[in-house]
Amino acid sequence: MSAPLIKTGMSAPLIKICGLTEEDGLDAAVEAGVDMIGFVFFPRSPRAVTPAQAAELLDGVPYPDEGGPLRVGLFVDPDDATLEAVFNAVRLDLIQLHGNETPERVEAVRFEFGCEVMKALPVGGPADLAAVGAYADVADRLLLDARPPADADRPGGNAQAFDWSLLEGWESPVPWMLAGGLTPETVEAAVRLTNAPGVDVSSGVERLPGIKDPERIARFVRAVRGV
Repeated sequence: MSAPLIKTGMSAPLIKICGLTEEDGLDAAVEAGVDMIGFVFFPRSPRAVTPAQAAELLDGVPYPDEGGPLRVGLFVDPDDATLEAVFNAVRLDLIQLHGNETPERVEAVRFEFGCEVMKALPVGGPADLAAVGAYADVADRLLLDARPPADADRPGGNAQAFDWSLLEGWESPVPWMLAGGLTPETVEAAVRLTNAPGVDVSSGVERLPGIKDPERIARFVRAVRGV
């Protein structure tokens, strides 16, 4: 496995703003100096964008080798055709798999598309952390998110946090990020408790579903950088 794109051990956690759909939110994230920007390619999400929309939003945004953030595409159990449609329109630096992808599927996606992969895993208890090892040899990094509610029609924490104390003293076999219920008001406490090397936020910096609030983005980034 190749070395991760981003090194951990920085003075402050990495920051990913996900679910970007419009220019104001994207501009605020880039101006705040976040490490990753995420685009959702899952039609049932209120934050979904098409490949063409993502390409238009990214027009003019610096690439990572120009000092810009990494470009992350979020997918839920995608087939190869779905991934190809996105890669034909935009250059991604990281594929985020947020469905029920097996370790074998994660490995296959990583190989077929020559792109690093972050696998999202739901956490509801100690047993979920024990299952992380199955992905240690096939994913470049992990995203620990809250287990979705029983009646949810989408994966992920759905703006809910899990019990962060589960991560006290926990050591991941690969780089990882914390997600689920993070906000400008809670992220500092979450990082201090979990020692997360990265954080991922979407609804916690929105004023409406899918519409980011530039001020909340700025506050979130200040809170993380101040840890």
